[in-house]
Amino acid sequence: MNKRPTMLGTISGAIAGLVSITPAAGFVTVPASMLIGLIGGAVCFWGVSWLKGKIKYDDALDAFGLHGIGGIWGGIATGLFATTKVNEAGANGLFYGGTSLLFKQLIAISVTFLFVAIVTIIIVSIIKLFLPIRVNEEQEFKGLDLTLHGEKAYQDR
Repeated sequence: MNKRPTMLGTISGAIAGLVSITPAAGFVTVPASMLIGLIGGAVCFWGVSWLKGKIKYDDALDAFGLHGIGGIWGGIATGLFATTKVNEAGANGLFYGGTSLLFKQLIAISVTFLFVAIVTIIIVSIIKLFLPIRVNEEQEFKGLDLTLHGEKAYQDR
């Protein structure tokens, strides 16, 4: 197995870092933003490589592993690293003597997670009334390009 980093892996790591720093942008120092991005890469890698396999959710593009996990970490990191030295209109995070921002971030993350879960269940339930949610194993094996669209996406080599 090739252990060298791939371009896709490098791009995913960069996306993970950027997703992670987005909630804190404008509220944290440059060194904190670099640390948030670095940790974001690690937690997103964990989300894509371990959590996805453990929970067995279907996410071909790793959207949850990158954007979901990275956004959750970024929200928590905002509550840890935010400082009014960067933005006077903001609040201090835990590492700058403030505790309320971290608490608010954790509540916001929890409410968002709950809202998304409920709305997803509702949407999937409605769609299931009209269409199957999953294709059968044979269709998946043959490829959805061929079985659903009647076209071949890739030529055999």
